[in-house]
Order: sequence, then C-alpha cells, then structure tokens
Amino acid sequence: MRADNPDNRAVMVSVLATCERGFPPSRLANQSEPKVKKDGRGYFIMTLSENIKVYFEDYYQFLELLAARCAAELERLRTKIDTCQANHPETLSYYRARRIIVELLSKNIRSFYADRQNLGVIMTPWCFGTVILEKVEMYRDRLSRGEVTHQDVGEYPYDVIRYMDEIHASVLMDIFEFPPKAFSMRWQYSELIRRYSDVLSNVTTSLQNILHLVKNYSQ
Repeated sequence: MRADNPDNRAVMVSVLATCERGFPPSRLANQSEPKVKKDGRGYFIMTLSENIKVYFEDYYQFLELLAARCAAELERLRTKIDTCQANHPETLSYYRARRIIVELLSKNIRSFYADRQNLGVIMTPWCFGTVILEKVEMYRDRLSRGEVTHQDVGEYPYDVIRYMDEIHASVLMDIFEFPPKAFSMRWQYSELIRRYSDVLSNVTTSLQNILHLVKNYSQ
C-alpha cells in the first residue's frame, strides 16, 4: 500500500500530530540567515554535503510522505505480529526486526521535522536516507552489545538482530522508494562529513594557537 495515497495521508496525522515544521515560511520570512534564499518556487537552501538546491516545502512534504508510509507499515506489522503463531519464531523475529527499523525511522522523521535550530537537517532525500541507514546500523550494533534494550528483541535477540542486519537496507529502500543501489555510494556522504569535521578541528586548533601566542605576547 503506497503511503502517498490520499487514504494513507490520514495516517500521517497520528505520526506528526504534535509536530510543527521547524522552519515554516512565516519564520523563514523573518530570518537573516544568508544560506536561506528565495525564488519563484519558495525558500531554499544549498546543502552543505552535496551543494544541491533543496526547497523547504519539498523537504517537509517528503518527510510527511515518509511519516505516512511508516504509520501504514507499523499498522501492518502490528497486525502481523498479533496474529503470528507462537510456533513460528523465525517469522515473528523477522516482523519484530522490521518494526524496530521502521520505528527508528519514524522517530527520526519527527526529530528532523521539528528541528528549529539546525539548518543542516534540510537535505536531499538521498542524504536523509543515508543518515537514517547509518543510525539504524549504529542502533543495531548497540542492541547486539547490550548497550540498549528494545521490547521487540523479545525471547530471541540473536534472531531479531540477525534479521535487522539482513534487511535494514532493503526495508529503508522500500519505504523511501529508492532504487536497489541507492545506498551503494553512501561512503561519499560519510567521507565528506569526516573531512568537514577535520577541517573544523584544524581551524579550531589554529585559532587556539594564535590566541595563545597573542596572550603570551601581551604578557
């Protein structure tokens, strides 16, 4: 069932009912951030990671569609899990693993949707998908190490985590409606972020050295 179907849009209300867009037009109209620009289509920003124009309206509509797909999928999984026989632990583990992934996506959609502080959350669908993929993988690793717990891990933690490892990319591609090779180049995004972090770290170190020299000179 496609979540951009009008019937599925209603499901979105339960996911983002208490959320407001972090950067609505009324706020953008009164801001002085040079990164935010406006043309005939509306307000947009050139993304840091890809240097691609992303319109705020397109971004939020994309998250709303994802929220609707998550809500529809979670309802489907609830029914599957409730009706799954106890003597089918493998099937139950699969459904639970899938639900953990979709719940994590839904939680991050709410967080990014409501963020009012960081313009860095405004990104292309591919970048957002890459971010979520890495968040799911980090959460899976934390589950496997016992650093966090989840009710869906249940009596068969090994099976649930194994399924998470096997299906997390395909589940996300299904909900995002990405092509099969969508995440094959994700290293570019991670590498770019790492490089920016290194540059910022070097700038900070240089500034600290300069301040230290100025302080010593003043003495």
